[in-house]
Amino acid sequence: MSGKSNALTFKANERILCFHGPLLYEAKVMKAEMWDGSDPEAPDPGPHYFVHYKGWKQTWDEWVDESRALKFNEENLAKQKALRLAALQASKKKTIVLATKHASKADSESESQQHQQQPPLSSRSRKRIRESSVEKTQEREEVARVSDVKMPIPNALKSQLVDDWERITKDRLLVPLPRKPTVAELLTDYQEFRQSTKDKRKAGKRDEEVVDEIIDGLRVYFDKALGNILLYRFERYQYKMICERYPGKPPSEIYGAEHLLRLFVQMPGLIAHTNMDEEAVQLLREHMADILKYMHRLSKTLFVEEYETASPAYMTLAKGI
Repeated sequence: MSGKSNALTFKANERILCFHGPLLYEAKVMKAEMWDGSDPEAPDPGPHYFVHYKGWKQTWDEWVDESRALKFNEENLAKQKALRLAALQASKKKTIVLATKHASKADSESESQQHQQQPPLSSRSRKRIRESSVEKTQEREEVARVSDVKMPIPNALKSQLVDDWERITKDRLLVPLPRKPTVAELLTDYQEFRQSTKDKRKAGKRDEEVVDEIIDGLRVYFDKALGNILLYRFERYQYKMICERYPGKPPSEIYGAEHLLRLFVQMPGLIAHTNMDEEAVQLLREHMADILKYMHRLSKTLFVEEYETASPAYMTLAKGI
């Protein structure tokens, strides 16, 4: 991945690969500029490129920094393919889980109906049509809610997510645990940071109460989500060992920024399953964006630089998880 420099690596009209979320897409450089950081609307200094994604509408055209751009070559095309394969496997896993839940629900409803008088065929047909229509409507609404809750992750943190994925899934490395600071410590430090800048923010008591509620909610979400959706397969045996070593200790007091950042990626999907109204969702999004900015500013102290090499014994045991 290209790092920030004082020279433009790509030029106008050049074909590149560009990160959009966790995946790579073919794009064309429309403009190439060197930003000095003086513009409040463009605070990150360094090379930036206005790109158009191949096959996408122009409404998706955007400015990206150099950390999101890669040369269009065989090596990076292989990386693009690997990322898509990993995303496809994760999607299939989620589909299987959802299908299992629907099947269990259907079996339960079927058993209940056996003790009731069977309605006329036409009535059952109409009921199935209505239920199918309702389910499709709910699915469309859920997809729309996920789209509405886009999480503005800073580009440097997107790069962190990709590096984290490569180190664990390809290099077979592990985040050293316990982390310092832990997720709980990070969130507490953020609360203290907000208090120290309260005058500048002109935040009222109610605003601080909302922040406290969001922080508490994030801790709960993290503790419940870690073992279910935040771990790569190679990390599952490490999680098993950690649970045995620290029985009763919540994951937020063991894991750190690396895994908290993964939670932010999953949050739009998690929020879509709640009954939060639009105003509450927008408020949550704004505060979470502020936490991400805080993590971006302190990224050098929050994220570990060196991952651990797994032992041969771990490699063998991890295959069975």
